[in-house]
Amino acid sequence: MRKGEATKQEIFRQAAPVFNRQGFAGSSLSDIMAATGLQKGGIYNHFESKEQLALETFDYAAELMRLHWEQAVDGRETAQEQLEAFIEAFSRMASAPEIAGGCPLLNTAIESDDTNLPLRDRVREAFSYWRGWLASIVRQGRQRGEMQADAESAATLILSTLEGALMLSQLYEDDTPLQEAAVHLTRFVRRDVCL
Repeated sequence: MRKGEATKQEIFRQAAPVFNRQGFAGSSLSDIMAATGLQKGGIYNHFESKEQLALETFDYAAELMRLHWEQAVDGRETAQEQLEAFIEAFSRMASAPEIAGGCPLLNTAIESDDTNLPLRDRVREAFSYWRGWLASIVRQGRQRGEMQADAESAATLILSTLEGALMLSQLYEDDTPLQEAAVHLTRFVRRDVCL
């Protein structure tokens, strides 16, 4: 990795928790400078604007989430095992998030839905990826005779339930809603398995 790219990765690593906790609108350049230890010129040497920094930092955060969730599923053979592994990995996010502040997809989606269209489009792409990925697990399970659920409906149910429960856990500073959602989703996955 070239030095400039290594520096950008370090900026992402340090800026991601700032954007994740405070949002794009709530994060000032001074906040980013304090987190990274760089001066304004050092940041703008790598990014044309705060918006470009936010977009690329979101991409970095989304990639961290992708690696985390795909690693959790890696090596699981059946659709049930894969979905349960994903649910279990997601359920740890309230108490041990990959990036401080919770799920960057959820946080960014809530902040950017009407205020920052380029960022909203990035979040939409990320959620579309995850819905498609979960649906493909269910679809493959159906093809192997392991599951009966409609792939798109099951993916939407799993993702929206987990993200909504995470939001409640963050709001109440209590991971109980996320843990309860994980239990119910695991039951749903187990009931749907063809016996």
